[in-house]
Amino acid sequence: MLAEMYLPAVVMIAVGVGVALLFLLGAVLLGPKASTAEKLSPFECGSEPIGSPRVRFTVKFYPVAILFLVFDIEAAFIYPWAVRFKSLSEGGSLFGFIEMLVFLAVLVAALVYAWRKRAIGWE
Repeated sequence: MLAEMYLPAVVMIAVGVGVALLFLLGAVLLGPKASTAEKLSPFECGSEPIGSPRVRFTVKFYPVAILFLVFDIEAAFIYPWAVRFKSLSEGGSLFGFIEMLVFLAVLVAALVYAWRKRAIGWE
């Protein structure tokens, strides 16, 4: 019975990997092999590249990037809650609403903390 459930998934995975390997093999065998300096140069949206691609960012960039990720992931947690909100609040219960209020309160507290520590803001 377990084999009947997973057999279609295993077959589809095998077909997907097989097609990917077939296309890769076709590209390696049939693709052009002439390498020129122009082909090997980096392409910057139609513009000539300026400077080195190995530019170091200032340290100020990293806290902003991490905070962006933290508050961006927040949206990923709010969406499933919004989809299931009606079933969380069945029978007149406020459980689902209070649950999200606590979650948002923690996020607002984190935002206030980051703002006070001057991790974000304008200069």
